[in-house]
Order: sequence, then structure tokens, then C-alpha cells
Amino acid sequence: MGDRSPKSVQKKAAQKQTKHNASDKQKQSLIQAQLATKAKLAANKKK
Repeated sequence: MGDRSPKSVQKKAAQKQTKHNASDKQKQSLIQAQLATKAKLAANKKK
């Protein structure tokens, strides 16, 4: 049986949230890099 104390449940939830936030941050940085690349290509085409 797993530990179901309130402290344990809260700790597990905090760890899950931290992992989720790190994943979201990584996705956002990837999207920003892609947008920057597209912007550079568009600027080079205009020249």
C-alpha cells in the first residue's frame, strides 16, 4: 500500500506540477525558436 498521508499527497502533487511546468517551459522555448527561425527566413526573402 502506498503512503496516503496529506503531506505525502501534497509532495507528490508538487513534484508532478514541477515536472509539468518544466515540460511546458521546454515546449515554449522550442516554439519561440521555431518562430524566430521563420521570422529570419521571411526577412531574408524580403531582401
